[in-house]
Amino acid sequence: MSTITKEIQIQEKISAPYGYTPTEKGQFINPHSKLPPLFDDPTTVKNFVSRVNWPQSFLLLSTPILGVYLGFKTELQNRTLYFSIIYYLISVFGITAGYHRYWSHNSFKATKITQIIFAIAGSSAFEGSIYWWSRAHRAHHRWTDTDKDPYAVTRGLFFSHIGWMLINRSKDKLGYTDTTDLKSDSLVLFQHKYYVPFAIFLSFVFPALVAGLGWKDWKGGFVFAGLCRLVCMHHATFCVNSLAHYLGETPYADNHSPKNSWITAIITSGEGYHNFHHEFPQDYRNAIIWYQYDPTKWLIKCLSFIGQTYDLNTFSANEIEKGRIQMIEKKVNEIKGNLKFGTPLCELPEYTAEEFESMIKVKHKQWILLDGILYDVEGFNHPGGSKYIDTGIGKDMTKFFNGTIYNHSRAARNLLTGMRVGIIKDES
Repeated sequence: MSTITKEIQIQEKISAPYGYTPTEKGQFINPHSKLPPLFDDPTTVKNFVSRVNWPQSFLLLSTPILGVYLGFKTELQNRTLYFSIIYYLISVFGITAGYHRYWSHNSFKATKITQIIFAIAGSSAFEGSIYWWSRAHRAHHRWTDTDKDPYAVTRGLFFSHIGWMLINRSKDKLGYTDTTDLKSDSLVLFQHKYYVPFAIFLSFVFPALVAGLGWKDWKGGFVFAGLCRLVCMHHATFCVNSLAHYLGETPYADNHSPKNSWITAIITSGEGYHNFHHEFPQDYRNAIIWYQYDPTKWLIKCLSFIGQTYDLNTFSANEIEKGRIQMIEKKVNEIKGNLKFGTPLCELPEYTAEEFESMIKVKHKQWILLDGILYDVEGFNHPGGSKYIDTGIGKDMTKFFNGTIYNHSRAARNLLTGMRVGIIKDES
């Protein structure tokens, strides 16, 4: 067993939360927990009202209905469309660059003016305050795929996408995470305190004011730059919790559900290389290959050129490559496990030179010797003709096999592994 393979096995053992066991997909689930789709405990008519998060449920369920209804009844002007797209990107980057990579993971530093812009942009997304959002996301990283994960995909795509926000879960159900830095950040505390009026104004009033005062499209600004933008942005960023844990590949680790997917990256403005992100969360990048789509990374990098962001964290390239190689080796070992390589050398019987000679003369075995290993070639159809086999029976053909007559191919050597029958005992 190679050193890398041993390291993989060790990491798999220590990564499982206490009391949890890995599934075939590498997810960790409490075998004693039978969770319903949404609620932690049995829900009845009497306790249903208290277990639903009514404000968030109203926001998340009413906005798409109103957006579709009013969208069909409202003319979409070109200027309103352009403004809606621009405002959409501002809101998305407020979440991906601000809430996520800056406040949740501290993956870079930013000037105060950039922090304020991120806070305003994030508020326009109406996804909760910086403190609330970051606290939940840190818990998600620490307790991924377990009962304590706020939006564990192991409870289903609906739960991880939106369901977790429709219910009230008691604090003891959620995993602990350190938020000391957030509690000492005056901007975070200010935004948290006044989050609701900020979110309402920036989500609905502001876009209507811009379109109304700018080109007299009050209704279009409210419907398209407000409602429709908000719904599209919600479900795009929600895909980081759901689709990014369901669709794609696991090039760096597979003991948890996060996956890399270019499709998710496009939907989420760069957050789709989630397998990398969960392994190296403090890296300001989600995508590390030049052609991978990560506009949030590009924004952060561009801001660094004008001094608005700095100290951009990147994980050691050596450690990243180790994770990738470990996964490659693991997959190779899985493939090799389905192939036949013959009896392992350690399990082959040992023969002395005299016993080898006796097997040929007395029992008429069709054995040859190569590099100290005995092979039974009876019935083998040699591509060069039977004479090469006949002349080698009972002899050490190592030199002839390795070049004197012909330096045999890897395919020939692989074929021989299924013909091994013994080892010549070292009598020195």
